[in-house]
Amino acid sequence: MAHSLTMSKKERDRLSTLERFKAQEISVEDAAAILGISPRQFYRIAKRFTADGDEGLVHRLRGRSSNRGYAPSVKEQVIAIYRERYSDYGPTLFSEMLSEHHQITLSVETLRQWLLEAGLWQKQIRHRRHRRRRPRRAAIGEMVQFDGSTHDWFEGRGPACTAIVLVDDASSRVFIRFAVSENSEDCMRTMMLYVERYGIPRAIYSDGGSVFYSDSGTPTDFALAMQELGIEMIRARSPQAKGRVERSNRTHQDRLIKALRRAAVSSIDEANALLEASYLQEHNARFAKLDQLTDIHRSAEGVELDRIFSWRRHRIVSNDWTVRLESKYLQIVPSSAPMPPSGTRVELRRFLDGSLHVYWKRDELVVTPFEQKPASRIKPQPIPKPEHPWKRQSTLGSKQRSVTARQRARNRHRGADPN
Repeated sequence: MAHSLTMSKKERDRLSTLERFKAQEISVEDAAAILGISPRQFYRIAKRFTADGDEGLVHRLRGRSSNRGYAPSVKEQVIAIYRERYSDYGPTLFSEMLSEHHQITLSVETLRQWLLEAGLWQKQIRHRRHRRRRPRRAAIGEMVQFDGSTHDWFEGRGPACTAIVLVDDASSRVFIRFAVSENSEDCMRTMMLYVERYGIPRAIYSDGGSVFYSDSGTPTDFALAMQELGIEMIRARSPQAKGRVERSNRTHQDRLIKALRRAAVSSIDEANALLEASYLQEHNARFAKLDQLTDIHRSAEGVELDRIFSWRRHRIVSNDWTVRLESKYLQIVPSSAPMPPSGTRVELRRFLDGSLHVYWKRDELVVTPFEQKPASRIKPQPIPKPEHPWKRQSTLGSKQRSVTARQRARNRHRGADPN
């Protein structure tokens, strides 16, 4: 009874070459060269073909497990570990966890196939609009992408918060800090920490949030700090435009969330401690491409970062050398710095640590705060007594003018000539 035989393309090529050899159309050397094997191996294949026919060309492990495959017990153990501890992990991260915590080394593709067979993973098909990819910048520090990712990072163990993420465009090196929200204070604090660690970048690339740009066009406190540091601000016109940091956020929403879960982290302070202790170093070691790239960050040594990253307001100096800030008064005290004349404008800066500083022409002034306006130092003008000659003369003149006015009124009433 005839039966069908399934052959691969490689096996079909061998069959046609053997038939040509059997018909003496080509020599052993030519046949071996056509198949890309040695003449000795060709003789072995020809011998098996003569003995078994077409079936002799089919691989003998067809339909059977590979001799180099893993034992079924290993597969069962891995699937059990996945169900018990890593049920929401992807194959790549699961492979890392097996190697790090369970001393089991498996390729990502092997794990993907095993999880697909067990119905624990689905093929990820993403239908996205095709966009032209912007080339990376050529040097580290040439441009840093800046974004905030608000998410339930603690998975209910703590309140939702924001991860402020900075990604170097050339190398994909990341710097992250957790904060309550993407507000001015935490954005400035995160940027200051970045500058202290890596230096001053040439440009930052961010969205049009109110921290970076105002509707009125007036520079925000964050933008003023960037101007003072000489950092160019580039505005992204769409989320897709800053795709590198957006993709980085998705990665952290998978890997970082699971790292926080393994460490039972439930607060912002604990999360920032974990970032410094292990996550940032391990993530950058795995994904950042720092080799053969030039670092063009400018050094921040000697730069007054505390003064630059601050809130700024301007006030006019009163005649008594006081300035008003909200409901308080600040008395300027004589010091080594020159005193500003009254009517001039001084700059008030509140540092991130809460301290208040007053500047005039780059000199810091010494001030004393008061809840109420301090007593004026200007001597009041004396009020003349009633018997003072000036006062008496003024009074007599006033009485005389009043009598003359009444006389003129009576004359008009009588019809007399008022003059």
